[in-house]
Amino acid sequence: MTYGSDVNRVYLRGRLAAEAVARTLPSGDELSVFRLIVDRPDGDRVRVDSLDCWASKPRVRQTVARARPGDELEVSGSLRRRFWRSVGGLASRYEVAVVSARVTSRQRAPRRQSDA
Repeated sequence: MTYGSDVNRVYLRGRLAAEAVARTLPSGDELSVFRLIVDRPDGDRVRVDSLDCWASKPRVRQTVARARPGDELEVSGSLRRRFWRSVGGLASRYEVAVVSARVTSRQRAPRRQSDA
């Protein structure tokens, strides 16, 4: 394997856990931060994974901002590892840097009970 053949591509289909949060970095760049819930294969003791995602592209941020919790999303991007200093020392976390997203299924709105 040569260094030029490495691939860092992520494709996920899952449910939006909560509304996306818009953040402005000190640089002025804007991000949308959200969490995607992805089912694991049958037979796995843990049934889902909750994956942290962020997007900086305006079109992707707009798509995610319009999505509601429970909506099914397809996203693609790359896996990133972020480092920071915490009270316990150096800490890190993996996140998905999303470059494309689309809503594939909307969560149904709960039915209203009629006034009786």
